[in-house]
Amino acid sequence: MPRLSWPLAGLLLAGTMLAATPAFAQQTVNETPTFQEPLDPLVQATGSETPDMTALPGAETTASTGALSDPALTGDQAEALSEAASDNDAIRRTASEGERLNLREGSADATRSNFGDPYEPTGIRVGTFVLRPSITQSIGHERTKAGSTTRRTYSQTGFRGSLTSDWSRHQLIINAEGIYQRNISGTGETEPQARIDSDLRLDLSDDTIANLTAGYSFEREDSADPNAVDGASAQSGVHGFTAGARVQRDFGVIRGTIGAEIDREVYGSVKLANGGKLSLSDRNFTEGTLTGRVGFELSPALIPYLEASIGRSIYDEKRDSLGYERSSSTVVGRAGVEIDLGEKLRGDLGMGYRRSAFDDSRLKSIAALALDGTLTWSPQRGTELRLGLATAIEPSTTAGESGYVSYATTAELTHELRENLVARLSGAYTWRDFRSSGSADQNVYLVGTGLTWDLNRWLALTGDVSYELTSQSRGSDTGVTRAGIGLVLRR
Repeated sequence: MPRLSWPLAGLLLAGTMLAATPAFAQQTVNETPTFQEPLDPLVQATGSETPDMTALPGAETTASTGALSDPALTGDQAEALSEAASDNDAIRRTASEGERLNLREGSADATRSNFGDPYEPTGIRVGTFVLRPSITQSIGHERTKAGSTTRRTYSQTGFRGSLTSDWSRHQLIINAEGIYQRNISGTGETEPQARIDSDLRLDLSDDTIANLTAGYSFEREDSADPNAVDGASAQSGVHGFTAGARVQRDFGVIRGTIGAEIDREVYGSVKLANGGKLSLSDRNFTEGTLTGRVGFELSPALIPYLEASIGRSIYDEKRDSLGYERSSSTVVGRAGVEIDLGEKLRGDLGMGYRRSAFDDSRLKSIAALALDGTLTWSPQRGTELRLGLATAIEPSTTAGESGYVSYATTAELTHELRENLVARLSGAYTWRDFRSSGSADQNVYLVGTGLTWDLNRWLALTGDVSYELTSQSRGSDTGVTRAGIGLVLRR
């Protein structure tokens, strides 16, 4: 018996090892899968073209980069999965952010990057277009002090919308907005506004782009404007029509642009204090402008340029009610630079010379230094500063006066206090320089602040306060204080 026990024990041990080998081999295969030259790592790993990355066996996502780490994957396969995940995240962020620049970073759980901004309207699909409408209903109060003090409380209804094409080539954008006011109590002029603009971009080739534009606007002339009628109960309504075409082509590092634009302004009648009406049809005119620009691309972010334009304005009536021929010719030349540093800094700034000569020899020509441009700066995520400069020569309606030069500067600062709470601070200054007449120069100051609280994608609360002061060396100043609160419904 002792001699037979050791061989028997050896046979039993060998049988046990042979029986355990298939199970051990099966377990090893399940834990470490092999890939047979996959066409797409995403499809191979999940069987779907749009997989959930976290569903991969053993896959983990790093908090800093979002890359997948799986010790079972080869180097090439892990790299392909990481690149695909990064591309998908980038697409989602682009679709959710739209035109907004330099947004705040998403939360730690990546809620915004995975599902878009929860407070950004999604829009309405209309065929190959996306419509984003909004309606605002607000109550406001206005106090005007110009010698005497008047007050009014008013209801204001506003609408705003954009229609953007979703084409593989070319693009059409239509923007519209309007304001309707109705006085609830007190006295004072209502300030209705309307505007619609369209821009059709045609991608003619890789180096050539054409734009066709058209628009309409309506507003009531400001009572503080130098051309406003004194003592009127309601100033004239001004209708504006625009149409233009522009072609831009790149010749290597040289960029050339040529464009033409037609503007027309039509003035309605003024309502006088005694109930009568005064026609201002002698102020209706049409203006055509031809502009050329040549730029040199120092880099994709910096393009200095030279620009020149000529224009001609023709009034419907050769002579106005005072017997003056207001039609004129305008020449403009300026040098500037286009800046595009992405989400941090972009804009177009130019400086030059502008001159208008009138057909009537009794009216002096007006020449001025021209400062024009816009600049958008985002020093940090959630904060954006917009600056604007504009120079214009405005004709006069006073006998013997040619007009004045208007220099306007604007600034608007927006900051995200929270993900759904945005604060605004704005300011503007306009200097009306009557250099060709004895009229006193005017200075217009405007400062305002406001808040927008997004309750969800479709509903928001707004509040605004502003103060506007119009002063001149001779005559009384005019101060206007406004405050309002409103509800915004959007889609």
